[in-house]
Amino acid sequence: MKAAALADLAAPGGTASAAANGGKFTPLLAAANGEGLAERSPRVAALLPLMIAALATQDADRPGHLFDLDGLDAAELELIDGVIGAGEVSATVALPDGIVAQIRESVMAGLWRVRFTGADGRLVADYLEVGAIPEAVRRAAAMTRRTVATGALSAPSPTALALLSEIAQHVAEYAARPEAAARPSLPGHTITLSLLPVSDADMAFLHQTLGDGPVQIVSRGHGSCRVLATATRHVWSVQYFNASSDLVLDSLEIGDVPPAACAATEDFRDSAERLRQIEQAYFT
Repeated sequence: MKAAALADLAAPGGTASAAANGGKFTPLLAAANGEGLAERSPRVAALLPLMIAALATQDADRPGHLFDLDGLDAAELELIDGVIGAGEVSATVALPDGIVAQIRESVMAGLWRVRFTGADGRLVADYLEVGAIPEAVRRAAAMTRRTVATGALSAPSPTALALLSEIAQHVAEYAARPEAAARPSLPGHTITLSLLPVSDADMAFLHQTLGDGPVQIVSRGHGSCRVLATATRHVWSVQYFNASSDLVLDSLEIGDVPPAACAATEDFRDSAERLRQIEQAYFT
C-alpha cells in the first residue's frame, strides 16, 4: 500500500470536497446538493457506481477497467476532475507516431486519468482507468529492446562491467519466468546503486548502455520518487529524493513496473469506499 495516507472523507461541507481535489477546496462540490448534481449531470452520476464496483473488485494482478470520457461536455469533465481530484503520482508515456499519454492518479489510489494527445497536440483519447498502473505504461515499456546491449561501450571499471553482467543475467531470468506474463507484479530484482562503490563514470556507462526509455513516472509526497523506464526491457531506474531534492536512494529494478508507482490490492478497497462516500454525499 502506498505510504501516503489520504484524508478521511466527511459529510457535505466537511473535508470531502478537499480530499476530492488533492487537498484543495472544491467549490463545485461543496456548493451543490446531491440531488442537484445528479439531475444536472446524469452521465457522471451513472458513471460513479460503475467505477466504485470496479474498484471494489479490482486486484493488482488483473487487467484494469476503462471508462471512456469521450462525449462528456466541458462541465461534466470539470465535475469529474472535482470528484476524483489530483493525487501524488503522474506519468508521461511516449508512444509511436508522436502520441503522448499524460497520466495522473486521482486522490483515490488505483483510479487514473489517462489522456492521449497526437504530435499536433490534438486530443486522441480521454478515459479513466482502474488498475495498479495504466496499461499504457506497461505497453510502452514492452516496446523496448529485449536484451542488455553489453557490447555498446567499453566499461570504465570492473565494477561497471560486473553490474552490467548482473543486470543482463536478471533480465534474462525474469523474461524466462513463465508466470511473469500472467502475474506482472511478481517481485523482481533490485540493485541498490547507492550502497555500491559506483563512480560517476560507472553511472554514465550504465546510463548510456541501458538507454532512455519511453516512461517517466513521478510520485510526490514529503519527498519524491522518480521511476524511469530504460531502453532495456524490464530495467527501471528508481530514485528517491528528500524534501530538499537531495538524492537519498538510487537503484535499478529488474521486473515489472516498480511497486513505488503502483496501487496495491488493498488500495482499491479503500478507494472504493472513499468514492462511495463522495457519491452518497453529493449524488444521492
